[in-house]
Amino acid sequence: MKFLANIIWLIFGGFAVAIEYFVSSIALMLTIIGIPFGLQTIKLGVLALWPFGSKVVRTEMAGGCLSTVMNIIWFLIGGIWIFLTHILFGALLFITIIGIPWAQQHFKLAHIALTPFGREIRTNF
Repeated sequence: MKFLANIIWLIFGGFAVAIEYFVSSIALMLTIIGIPFGLQTIKLGVLALWPFGSKVVRTEMAGGCLSTVMNIIWFLIGGIWIFLTHILFGALLFITIIGIPWAQQHFKLAHIALTPFGREIRTNF
């Protein structure tokens, strides 16, 4: 069932979202300062490719103070807009009965888009 849900997700927008994340990560990595942020957008892109069966967890070694500072910079520069976009798409999908599972995946993406540093994605196949 997860496989079918992921395929439907990819066809109806998940692939486009993942491509956007990957293109933005390449743009961020062109600058030296943007490399850590580019790595986080790759993390978001991977989750956007295959969200069903994936789980976002806080890492054991979350980086402490550096992770917190990077999350604050991420939040102020663009994380809030990514978060709000996923919340909006999740709310629109949640209105329909059939879109609830896909809305939950947007809420999962919103959760990691708000504070990606110190989190990792675990896939359960």
